[in-house]
This record gives sequence, C-alpha cells and structure tokens, in this order.
Amino acid sequence: MHVLIRVTQLPALLTVVLVVLLIVLPGSTELVLHVYAIAIAAIAIVHLVRAIRTAHPGAAASPFDAALRKRTRHDERLPELARVEREVSLGMATAFDLHYRLRPPLRRIAGELLAARRGIDLDGSPEAARKVLGDETWEVVRADREPPRERYGAGMELATLQTVVTSLEAL
Repeated sequence: MHVLIRVTQLPALLTVVLVVLLIVLPGSTELVLHVYAIAIAAIAIVHLVRAIRTAHPGAAASPFDAALRKRTRHDERLPELARVEREVSLGMATAFDLHYRLRPPLRRIAGELLAARRGIDLDGSPEAARKVLGDETWEVVRADREPPRERYGAGMELATLQTVVTSLEAL
C-alpha cells in the first residue's frame, strides 16, 4: 500500500499542474498535453527500471566492462626460471651439482652461442672455443672435465659464476 501511494504521488501532482496549466493557458492545450505525456512516460520508465533492479539485484558486469577493468597481475614464477635458479644455487653449493646439474645447461648455452655467433664448434675446435670463452668459462664447459672426486666439495664461487655469465653474454 505504501509503495502504491509513493508511486502515484508524482503523477497526481503532475495531473494537478496539468489542470492548472490548461485553465491558465487555454491556447496551449496541445503543448501542455505533450509535456504532460512525456513527464508521465519518464516517471513510468523510472519506476520500471527500479522494479527491474529490485527483481534482479546482482546483475553481472558485461564483458565490455570486464575488458575495461585492469587485470591484477599475478607474479607467478616461470617454471623454467625456477629450475635454472635451483640449478645455479645447487651448482654453487656442491661440486657434484656443479658438474651434473649446472654444467650441462652451461655447455649447451656455450655450444649454441659459439656455433651461432662465431661459427665455432665447442667440442670440435676446443682451442678456438677456449680463446673466445676465456679460461674460467672453458674450465666449466670443456668436454673432458673430470667429475668431482669429492661429491660434497665446494661448488662454483659467485665471482666465477659472474665471469662465466659475462663471457657467455659477450658472445
């Protein structure tokens, strides 16, 4: 009942204004009726929109709105990057991990870079590869490097790792 009274208040007021305007402005009857019809239609649309919003309150955002929203960036680590970091950490920790975990990817990288950028085969031209890579890097990536005698011996030092990476980047 309360809703019905609230819904009919404004149209009733507009009807009173319509009657007053028709009496005051007898020559503008057509204009006054057009304005009245537009006002009643606007009130009806507002009430319909309210009713629809009440009936369906949680309308989902449109795909257009979703596309405009900034997406939160998830800082997920790439699995390959995590694996390389783990190999580097292990290679710096023990001689065994240096030889069997870190050395193979370093050899692969060195071999591919030497072949692609300098035309040198890592195993086929060891002297040329050694000259380009430098002694420290060559000692890590050479094919005839002996496995460590002491499994838990010291791995690669940080300074040596930096030298190896720098020499590979310089290729």
